Amino acid sequence: MILSIGEILADMVGESNKEGLTFKAFVGGAPFNVAVNAKQSGSKVGFISRIGKDVIGRFCLSQAEKFGLDSLNLQQDENRNTTIAFVTLTDGERDFAFNRHDTADYNIDFDEIDFKKYNDLNIIQLGSLMLSENAGKAFAEKVAKKAKELKVKLSFDLNFRTDIFGDFESAKAAYKPYIESADILKFSDDELKLYTGIEDINDAVKSIARENQLITITLGSRGSMYYYNGKSGVVPTEKVKPVDTTGAGDAFFGTFLANIENKDYTENNIISAMEKANKAGARATQFLGAIKL
Repeated sequence: MILSIGEILADMVGESNKEGLTFKAFVGGAPFNVAVNAKQSGSKVGFISRIGKDVIGRFCLSQAEKFGLDSLNLQQDENRNTTIAFVTLTDGERDFAFNRHDTADYNIDFDEIDFKKYNDLNIIQLGSLMLSENAGKAFAEKVAKKAKELKVKLSFDLNFRTDIFGDFESAKAAYKPYIESADILKFSDDELKLYTGIEDINDAVKSIARENQLITITLGSRGSMYYYNGKSGVVPTEKVKPVDTTGAGDAFFGTFLANIENKDYTENNIISAMEKANKAGARATQFLGAIKL
């Protein structure tokens, strides 16, 4: 089983028209998108998050229930609102603006989680947006400690957002413990270069890799790259014209986790999982929003 923990939110995708800018709501949030894609790729999947008792929270709950996850735990916060991300598109590429001030997503109550019910757990996937706030940092530390206690793999996606962290140096300090301790990592090529300060991607990944740590890097239209115990390779992807790139990286990573779960990290297994993940990432750019039924 894969257990994904982190934000669920409403992606408000904007389109220009003669009346102005019209927004349409889609359920999203990187950890939720990863969970859905892992489930759609055949894994048993659980998801944990926190929402407000507001209209957006009710929307997220009603939408989340449609995806058939094996376990869905959306804590409901009496005092905080649900996060909203406004997404504007230009030629399929997106710009984000988050409505996120003391919202529910980074205030997940660790004590409300019953880890005993996930008795076949293999991977805990931890979202990174929570690390922008002290409450989220404290929660993430407990999750990472729990993963070690349960002897399951910890998975982490950098997922850097400038309007959440403000500057990269503070974000880097928050990410560092998880970059160093996670068993499975995902970067985009830009994030890896930014995090390491090294332009050459091969040198960059070598500078952070540790023994038995599986690292994936998305390369956009060029596909993806892996690095594991000194071995690396690039796996090409099909060329598509994007409609909306929101969630493409999450589709990649959820699919990858589902296809590498319970398998040895041989080159054949890694490449096979990445080929499927590349296809999922490409498909995710062909419709508005991050996920679909």
